[in-house]
Amino acid sequence: MHQRDTPPVLVTGATGRVGRVVIDRLLDAGVPVRALIRRSEAAATLPAKAEVFIGDLTAPETLDPALNGTGAVFLVWTAPPRTAAAVVERLAAHVRRVVLLSSPHRTPHPFFQQPNPMAVLHADIERLVAATGLESTIIRPGMLASNSLAWWAPAIRAGEVVRWPHGAAESAPVDDRDVAAVAARTLHQDGHVGGDYVLTGPESLTQAAQVDVIGDVLGRRIAFEEMTPDAFRSLSEGAAPGSVVDMLLAAWSAAVGQPAYVTTAVADILGTAPRTFRQWAADHATAFTEGAEGS
Repeated sequence: MHQRDTPPVLVTGATGRVGRVVIDRLLDAGVPVRALIRRSEAAATLPAKAEVFIGDLTAPETLDPALNGTGAVFLVWTAPPRTAAAVVERLAAHVRRVVLLSSPHRTPHPFFQQPNPMAVLHADIERLVAATGLESTIIRPGMLASNSLAWWAPAIRAGEVVRWPHGAAESAPVDDRDVAAVAARTLHQDGHVGGDYVLTGPESLTQAAQVDVIGDVLGRRIAFEEMTPDAFRSLSEGAAPGSVVDMLLAAWSAAVGQPAYVTTAVADILGTAPRTFRQWAADHATAFTEGAEGS
């Protein structure tokens, strides 16, 4: 890779779970990186090699300095939908290529077919991108393995029972690092224009089985107790929007007794097998042990 004639890639959502790792993968491949952040304090968490730009998706004109001279953009939509059309219009005016982090809302599996405000937003942005004629690739991770840090780590760290709804619901958690590696590859390698990739982990596991795997890795049994959907709603009040809680409960309910949707996309693109949930848990074991910081 000749850095001199490779135009930089702009990464939005640069400090997020996926975006932050995309930056590392691109730098590893010798691709110059621009990182878009909303507040200058966030720059401290980014590699010195990344060129940092302050900008905000809700104020599309603030993106121009970051977009000038950029070849491709990794777009993670983290804002209300209001400015999506104006942002996509700006991207089309400056860059040739966009890789969009979306969701598997077109996937014919009950887990992904529940009413979902996020899916509506993603579908709208996909339509906007398609209408511009930008060279685009869409990546659609299923359930991220790292969700278990927010969901179960607090109880596990405290040595408590994990109480959770729909323990029998199956998913195929995908490692955030695999999602980021696929995104980086599609941003700088030819052959992915028009690609539409659903990314999953390699195996279908119930939620209760995922907690068991974490326990195995930690060398102790973690008790799992079924919680009613209503109890989960009360527990989530104030922590997550009601629409998101309803969407999760509906998706999990639909996924009970249904093997998860599993694809080979990660292996097809990277040439290596996706990490298993056990590998993810082993690499993040310290997050589940006493005294670990919350994620």
